[in-house]
Amino acid sequence: MKAKELREKSIEELRNSETELKEQLFKLRFQKATGQIANPAKIRLARKDIARVETILAERLREAE
Repeated sequence: MKAKELREKSIEELRNSETELKEQLFKLRFQKATGQIANPAKIRLARKDIARVETILAERLREAE
């Protein structure tokens, strides 16, 4: 997910995206633990996407103050 796409979303949409990404990360970690994951790099990408969402959320909340 690109930062530009995330900046176009509302705060509520960002929170929903964050929740979905965290669920996805949980599933990927579970797959890694059971040896079923085909591409372990997806875990790193999911973590980076979560960080992007959290960063943009923090920026938006700071602007709102």
